[in-house]
Amino acid sequence: MSLEVEQGLEQPADEKEKKGRPPGLGRYLLWALPVLAAWVLSYLALEPVAKWFTYRLLGLSADTRIGSAVEFFVFESPKVLMLLLLVVFGVGILRTFFTPERTRRILAGRRESVGNVLAAILGVPTPFCSCSAVPLFIGFVTAGVPLGVTFSFLVASPMVNEVAIVLLFGLFGWKVTLLYASTGLFIAVFAGWAIGRMKLEKYVEDWVYEMPVSQGAEQEDGLTWPERIRAGTDAVKDIVGRVWPYVLAGIAVGAGIHGYVPQDFMAHLMGKSAWWAVPLAVLIGIPMYSNAAGIIPIVQALMEKGAALGTVLAFMMAVIGLSLPETVILRKVLKPKLIGAFIVVVGIGILVVGYLFNLVF
Repeated sequence: MSLEVEQGLEQPADEKEKKGRPPGLGRYLLWALPVLAAWVLSYLALEPVAKWFTYRLLGLSADTRIGSAVEFFVFESPKVLMLLLLVVFGVGILRTFFTPERTRRILAGRRESVGNVLAAILGVPTPFCSCSAVPLFIGFVTAGVPLGVTFSFLVASPMVNEVAIVLLFGLFGWKVTLLYASTGLFIAVFAGWAIGRMKLEKYVEDWVYEMPVSQGAEQEDGLTWPERIRAGTDAVKDIVGRVWPYVLAGIAVGAGIHGYVPQDFMAHLMGKSAWWAVPLAVLIGIPMYSNAAGIIPIVQALMEKGAALGTVLAFMMAVIGLSLPETVILRKVLKPKLIGAFIVVVGIGILVVGYLFNLVF
């Protein structure tokens, strides 16, 4: 066979390899830039559109309570949902690099103190929800992660999550967001460290220690960018598809507070002057079933009505970090005394944060 024929036969194989090669990150960035620009323009137009819809199209007055409430709802609903779409998509891609299996392997064998800090930091980008509390807890404990370190992760992951950070930044700016993130991580580290000092391993259900150690494959290694983009899209469908009713419900409650609750009443109930405001906010928050996306619009409305920053932060952290559904689910792997210790330690941390910020701000 001649050289020309051999080259002719080899060329289609090379072309096929090029065609089969997945597109790189640069191609997706070129595609993302105009989409992001359209998102920014739409975001900036939300406020004037909300005012036009409320006061021109519906004919409501800006001086009435119903007008104020409707404008709040019409403005905040697309605002929060747009922020959710953006952040969940980005974090969905990020999570292909930070899976629970990889996190478990990083924390396995870590000493406490350093392990508590590392677990709290890793808890922020790692996927976690109430339904995954039990398998994550079992995986961590059976892999040799100390109990206190495991609790630092379990506290930080729902409390200081990416949705809360982005929504707080969009609604309140970087100062409040930084305060929330830093105090949430502090509570996670403190709670894990305190539980580790108590030596409560015997209050974990016996069957947990009998579980075999699973060796999960790191499926995120070697993923192509199309696969990572698809993971971001799937995250949007899954997370936003589940939380949007809570978002709208939270915004509706916030709109009611914004339009109908007198400012003097809220300042008295959740202000700095009432010593009992912080523990009351925690007690109210614990039985509530919500997440960051649903509770933050309520937090915004409370602060606009004169509620103190520390009291509102304590309320939000109690809702997110000490939710009743998560506690009920954890009962499958924890004995009541350990659950009680978890609630008390985290609750004390939240109270300290609430009083501290009411004192400083």
